[in-house]
Amino acid sequence: MPKINVYLPDDLADSVREAGLPVSAICQYALQQALRRVAGLRKSLAQPLEPDRIAEQFPQITARMATVLGLAAQRAAGRSVTTGDLLHALIAEGSNLGLQVLGAMDIDVAAITVPDTAEPGGAGEGRHLSAPAVAAIELAVLESVSLSHNYVGCEHLLIGLSAEPDGVAGAVLRDLGADARATKRAVAAAVAGYAHLRATTAQPAAATDLLTAVRAELAPLIKRIEALEGRVTRP
Repeated sequence: MPKINVYLPDDLADSVREAGLPVSAICQYALQQALRRVAGLRKSLAQPLEPDRIAEQFPQITARMATVLGLAAQRAAGRSVTTGDLLHALIAEGSNLGLQVLGAMDIDVAAITVPDTAEPGGAGEGRHLSAPAVAAIELAVLESVSLSHNYVGCEHLLIGLSAEPDGVAGAVLRDLGADARATKRAVAAAVAGYAHLRATTAQPAAATDLLTAVRAELAPLIKRIEALEGRVTRP
């Protein structure tokens, strides 16, 4: 049977050993669940976008993510839906966590201009996604899995757009300083900050409160991720 190495933080590895957990069985189950999610998504991505059925077409996405896909399809009109359309729709939606992440990265969302540029792929009847747009959404799902989330939201889409190498959106985001690594760190901090606010306040978090929480969580998280990355890549 093939062997795959799994890297864990020291404290987690110690806890797993003490608990006597069956690591191999747990990892196999988690990978099977992830494969099912990705396979289901790829099947959906092969079909044209139907603005009135997006939530049904992509059952694992959030309501705001569904809104973003609908807005992107509207902007695309008679051509394939591009990563530029997705980024434009992410901004136009106006209240998603992805926008809070960009704000925490000191990026002025209002100043972002997304070119209306065609991308390869997406041929056929209906509103198909371009090849870069498909890749960005697939990356969003993989990021959701890697963060142990059971949903795909706008924050995951932001990571996917920043990481996708060939689309319009990735070029725009990277020029602003939102490369894949920095964006993923900021998203992890945003989720941690949002969870902290929900646990400590009775009222929904205001945008300014969330921004403060994200920035507070981001600094120590960056140090931890850098330490883990150094440990994994060290010869």
